[in-house]
Amino acid sequence: MPMRPLAIFGGTFDPVHLGHLCAAWEAAEALDADVRVMPANVPPHRPAPVADAATRVAILRAALSDQNRLTIDTRELEREGPSFTVDTLTEFRAEIGPERPLVLLVGADAFAGLWSWRRWHELFGLAHIGVLTRPGPSMALDEALEAEVEPRRCTNAAALRATPAGRVLDIRVTAMDISATHIRDELAAGRDPRYLLHADLFDDPALLDVYRKA
Repeated sequence: MPMRPLAIFGGTFDPVHLGHLCAAWEAAEALDADVRVMPANVPPHRPAPVADAATRVAILRAALSDQNRLTIDTRELEREGPSFTVDTLTEFRAEIGPERPLVLLVGADAFAGLWSWRRWHELFGLAHIGVLTRPGPSMALDEALEAEVEPRRCTNAAALRATPAGRVLDIRVTAMDISATHIRDELAAGRDPRYLLHADLFDDPALLDVYRKA
């Protein structure tokens, strides 16, 4: 009998916004999966976050407080040095065993750059990859990545639930053109991006003070 997948949704979440939350929730629904929302410590492919780890976790906890399908996983914040996905997936696979489906959720733009990730070929032996896609043309893939991905593509979530790792599935999510950079700029300028962030964040305005002072 197929096992319920565990899906991993990582990012800096600086701060987490409704675009992140919507994509994670829709992926959970599409896959019938439990989703771990995992803030990165030192992301190797982008600048360091503005907010420290404790602040980003506090914001995430407030944003996820009214549901129980998306849960926070802080393991990358507790690990020193850069957050490499292959190390994280290796940890998860050791914890959940060899049979349960494990799904790495990535945006289409991040997926197109997968070939530059550390030991990227090993990712497919550890997990499936769920590519969060929005309406519009598909991004072209590097030749080596396309060769790796093409035989692994599947068209429905049942294929992911039937095996523990190795498949690639496009997951359609709602297009929400929300940028954490824009939100930080709005807060720094003294404006209130209320409908770009979870409403509960405004119950405690101090949660966002780090961005107002940036």
